[in-house]
Amino acid sequence: MSTVSGIGTSPTSLAQEPTSGVSGLSSDEFLQIIFEELAQQDPLEPNDTNALLEQLSSIRSIESDLDLASRLETIASQGELNSASGLIGDFVSGLTEDNQRVADFVGSVSRTADDRVILNLVGGDRIKMTDVDEILDGQDAQDLIDALAGDEGAAGDDAAGDASGGDDDDTGEVLP
Repeated sequence: MSTVSGIGTSPTSLAQEPTSGVSGLSSDEFLQIIFEELAQQDPLEPNDTNALLEQLSSIRSIESDLDLASRLETIASQGELNSASGLIGDFVSGLTEDNQRVADFVGSVSRTADDRVILNLVGGDRIKMTDVDEILDGQDAQDLIDALAGDEGAAGDDAAGDASGGDDDDTGEVLP
């Protein structure tokens, strides 16, 4: 493999510099590459410098697009984690990783190594944020649970009240 030294540098100093792709080049380094290319070309068969510039520009554009995509993915992941944290205390339903339907209050939120956001339910189950299919505000869910428990309790109270005496005359007094 041949080594090309830059202007005013030795081959060993270039080999020791860390490389981070074309996007890591400063404007001065970029110009040094162009001038070195021009200096090394055969004067009787000149290289197409416009093609070189277009290629380098395309490479920089691609690297810039990849960097932008990576940053957008990070922002989206942060947004998903932020949204999930807003569900703490809310009642959710969805599918666990083994496709079991669960419904419970969200106790905490975590992120996996592969950037998936997981809702940790109070009962111990876990649901991926993407597998949630219903959300009910925590207070609304508690009111609904209390109402359902009250209806079941009221039915039991009426049955017991009729057998042992109760408020049969609507006065609020318990009759013997």
